[in-house]
Amino acid sequence: MPKWIPGWLTTKGGQGGLGVLVLLTALSALTASSAAAQTLKQRIDTRLDRPPFNRQLWGVALVDDRGRLLYGRNQDRLFIPASNTKLLVTSVASALLPPSWTVKTSLYTGGPVVDGVIQGDLVLYGRGDPTFSDRCYSTDTTRAGVCDHDIFARFHALADSLKARGISGVAGDLVGDGSYFEPEIVHPGWESYDLNWWYAAPVSGLVFNDNSVDIKWLPGAEAGSPAVINITPWLGDLTLDNRTSTRAGGDDDIDFFRDPGSMTIRAVGNVELGSRGGTEYFAMPDPNLFAARALRQAMADAGITIVGATRSTVDSFDFRTLRQQPALLEVESRPFSDWVFPILNTSQNLFAEQLLKQLGRVFGTAGSWDEGLRVERRFLIDSMGIDSTQFSASDGSGLSSSNLVSPLAFTRILRFIRQHPNWPTFGAGLPQSGNTGSLRNRFKNTPIEGRVWAKTGSISRVNTISGFFETHAGRRYFFSIQANHHTLPGRVILAQLDSLVVDMARAVER
Repeated sequence: MPKWIPGWLTTKGGQGGLGVLVLLTALSALTASSAAAQTLKQRIDTRLDRPPFNRQLWGVALVDDRGRLLYGRNQDRLFIPASNTKLLVTSVASALLPPSWTVKTSLYTGGPVVDGVIQGDLVLYGRGDPTFSDRCYSTDTTRAGVCDHDIFARFHALADSLKARGISGVAGDLVGDGSYFEPEIVHPGWESYDLNWWYAAPVSGLVFNDNSVDIKWLPGAEAGSPAVINITPWLGDLTLDNRTSTRAGGDDDIDFFRDPGSMTIRAVGNVELGSRGGTEYFAMPDPNLFAARALRQAMADAGITIVGATRSTVDSFDFRTLRQQPALLEVESRPFSDWVFPILNTSQNLFAEQLLKQLGRVFGTAGSWDEGLRVERRFLIDSMGIDSTQFSASDGSGLSSSNLVSPLAFTRILRFIRQHPNWPTFGAGLPQSGNTGSLRNRFKNTPIEGRVWAKTGSISRVNTISGFFETHAGRRYFFSIQANHHTLPGRVILAQLDSLVVDMARAVER
């Protein structure tokens, strides 16, 4: 008897042949599996070792639904993940918060109401609700209540409720109080130029229109005339210094800057005479003041006058006594399940940062980046079982280049949340190939069209994608691909990322 055949395969009654057949079948399957794994390794290694892709750093991990590593390349090394970082805060929050969880934005009064006039300040106190915005919260935009189209809607609701209570004026100031979160509203790790734009908008207790204004521009009537620039919402708090020019021929090269410490926006550059124009989204330096001014506008529309100034605070000691009293009025945010969609599907940075500070406030000791990251880190290690040496987060959105996460950590995070009872909250926001979101035009005309769910990411010299795909047999495979330190055009690197995922799927389908 060959030494490699166990004794139990040679039982009485002629069962030995059957036992050998079973073993040979198992060995054949194992050989096929090994061959498939070898083919997968050969395919991906060949792609990554071929110029120009061999000049950059690659981190790749592919695991099956049991967590077994099928392919790895620097899989346990740290990479800059860009917006894949959002998978951390959304998975942790989805596991910890019920889908129906909400926060309230409140009005407090600094004095009694006499003859319809509030004798004191009116304080607008936010608790980090990011949903005072104009957007949809589902891929199915035909569903009732899915989309908000009026950024002033809840401020008008507050103003109308004040009017219904017989309030016609405020003798003091209108104050936007953002002290529910820490006083630091700009992340120290973000680039200074980025702070002008929506994707690096300040993070505070009050949010209105993503803490940004929309700047729409068109060419002027004739060559030599300034571009036509409109800012919305216009609350009278900005000054536009238009230094642009319309020219015949050439490309648009218009840009916008804010003079440090001021509310002046400078527009510079040129717009081509036949240009269709465009829209930029410019961050407001004081989100709490911005929200208070929006409420003031809504109150003016309702015929309510305010004698004092409009101002803001992030000092939690201001109005602390007022906040211990019942609120005069309150409005409720959209449920937490709606917060996840903008973070994952359209990669909205502000929502991610607001959510990270919420984790610190609700489950930690403060609504701060540091405390939110501490809560996130403990859950990733203690509940998800992530190796503490395989991630180091700096913010919630991935805008900071100080974020570091290994590909293997991403696959474990994704496997955990996919098996969690609150998966529907997370899964409803995760982009699907061919559907609304960042994968809408990805993986078309491939064997996995419509069967990839993943988060993308990009900052300077970084492109990433982490998620899972399903085979025709219904099995799930989780992957993370991170390209760092590259100088390639976006279309080239994205095509490479997608080809790698397709190769993975082809290999495991065999």
